[in-house]
Amino acid sequence: MKCQELTRYLEQLLEPGRFRDYCPNGLQVEGRPEVRRLIAGVTASQALLDAAVERGADALLVHHGWFWRGEEGRVTGLRKTRLQTLLQHDINLIAYHLPLDGHPEFGNNAQLARRLGWTPNARFGEQDVGWLGTLEYPTPISAIVDRVGRELQRPPLLIGDGDRLVSRVGWCSGAAQGLFEQAITLGVDLYLSGEIAEQTVHLARESGVAYLPSRNLGQLCHRTNARKKPTPVSIAGSGW
Repeated sequence: MKCQELTRYLEQLLEPGRFRDYCPNGLQVEGRPEVRRLIAGVTASQALLDAAVERGADALLVHHGWFWRGEEGRVTGLRKTRLQTLLQHDINLIAYHLPLDGHPEFGNNAQLARRLGWTPNARFGEQDVGWLGTLEYPTPISAIVDRVGRELQRPPLLIGDGDRLVSRVGWCSGAAQGLFEQAITLGVDLYLSGEIAEQTVHLARESGVAYLPSRNLGQLCHRTNARKKPTPVSIAGSGW
């Protein structure tokens, strides 16, 4: 498959034009024109780049790419090493940030709901990146924590009462604790995100709404194989 065909397909599927993002979405670094083997991962780190080289990849598809707004623009140090790795081996770097968070079927939040057995029924927050849903029946928070821990393969932190029953949940993968207060006003019993800061702990305790920060949300979502249609590109996943 030509790289242009692949990026055109992803543009149609993920519709990046709908989002005001913090980085460029799509092809960030151009490599060879033909893509036969693609490596998918969370972040375009040096570890993932080295894995792509080792496995003979023609392209990388990631959630966290490069060239973030406000980031240092000079290509020195580790940035030089990363870019040099791609250019020396003629590997394409393709990245989609908010479009991968927000896609209704293949997005991180959609896949998170699928893995945890939640039924999404509303969106909230700027650009509708936050999700709301209901559980099939009221469930103790402790049981949800156990389920998330099994899926993430590590126990998550819980701020709240593990015995409280949960019927309505809110969630947003990544750095989304800023949506917690809005989720509270929308009546959730539990909010799950990928980060936590000191002030969020107090908000959870004072509101009585449980907060579940889980740093491995990206890995959880990207381990889910949501692809339904065959592709001529060989795809390999990575936890980096």
